[in-house]
Amino acid sequence: MSHPSALSGVFGQPFAQQVAFFRQKLGRLVPTQRWDDMQGEAHDTGFMVAGAAEADLLTDLAAAVDKAIAEGRGLDEFRADFKGIVARNGWTGWTGEGSVQGEAWRVKTILRTNAYTSYSAGRHAQLLEGDFAFWVYRHGGSREPRPQHLDWNGLMLPPSHAFWIKFYPPSDWGCSCYVVGAHSQRSAKHMGAHSAKRLAPGWDRPDPATGEPAGIGKGWGYAPGRSVAQTVQAMAGKVRNWDYAIAKAFMAKLPRDQADAISDAYRALPSTADDARRFAQAIEKGRPPAGDAPVRTLGLVPADQEAEVSTLTGRSVDGYDFRVSQDAVRHVLDAHGTDQTEAPRGQRAVSADDFGLLPAILSAPDTIEGPDTSNIGETLVHYVKTIGGERYTATFAVNRTFRSLSLKTLFVRIGK
Repeated sequence: MSHPSALSGVFGQPFAQQVAFFRQKLGRLVPTQRWDDMQGEAHDTGFMVAGAAEADLLTDLAAAVDKAIAEGRGLDEFRADFKGIVARNGWTGWTGEGSVQGEAWRVKTILRTNAYTSYSAGRHAQLLEGDFAFWVYRHGGSREPRPQHLDWNGLMLPPSHAFWIKFYPPSDWGCSCYVVGAHSQRSAKHMGAHSAKRLAPGWDRPDPATGEPAGIGKGWGYAPGRSVAQTVQAMAGKVRNWDYAIAKAFMAKLPRDQADAISDAYRALPSTADDARRFAQAIEKGRPPAGDAPVRTLGLVPADQEAEVSTLTGRSVDGYDFRVSQDAVRHVLDAHGTDQTEAPRGQRAVSADDFGLLPAILSAPDTIEGPDTSNIGETLVHYVKTIGGERYTATFAVNRTFRSLSLKTLFVRIGK
């Protein structure tokens, strides 16, 4: 297990335990009015955003946070998604609304809190798996550090010590402290432990103002992930690296109605359309995104579409997702990317921008047509939707190997 700095991994490459922790929360979306309507270990098994009480709004917010965490996205993309969600749901009266500073603070707080708690909970599962003799508290390097957190920096204690039940970080809003594991005192020292450091007398005495020990914020006196560590280990134990297949597998573990709602919300995020567009633009320019996966998912096929596609094709597509590969994008641009080829067909050239409409086409097609058979024997279905007076047809192959509806081609007919 690696031992990162305070920010490493939080907004970067996710790991299986981190995503497993957050994904298992998505089956319980909790409507709230205030930030303290849910406290302590209840956060391990439920997702909330203070003031988000409507189911559709809460689902959209959960999808945006899930995407940011599971795909290692940054604050700018989440901010754009948040603005889109607020507008789409007509959400008003939320804390921070009405000022640039207030809105920036709220967006950062939502993402940072969920990113740090999921990261810390995932690390908690890793620490338990590591069977370490000692855990070492490390200060996260905040610009305005809390004195108690600085005092705990380098504190070395066995994993069974009562300190970790309430003091395992993060321990307050904005806390970026973390914990590392060591198999010996010598290795603990290399990780920043101070063997002579001891807890101060009365370290666990509650502060009457907060009900928590000094240095712990109100409602933060719990160890994120501790109550679900075994669940997280079981979910993540089947995989060791985060990739496209794992993203799909974890989403499929949700209750079906919740998975459908999250997947539809995922496709409605502005960043999802932007991702599809940028993915195609990079390929169009002959520069596939560096380090990008050769495929992208556009979420699970909704249950009602599953039934329709299964009836059309005679093949079950239970648990399938929509899959877009670099090869498929290249094929579309090669076959339908010029006016010379498209004009005689009554069509216009497909551009990279058109791929940004795929999420909307898939979530709400006018019709699903088929089946047809490709020249290599694949079963095909066609998602058809008219947008702005143009008729889009996105053709997908039923791919049993990947359990996906895989994009084969996309063309745009002028007029209906």
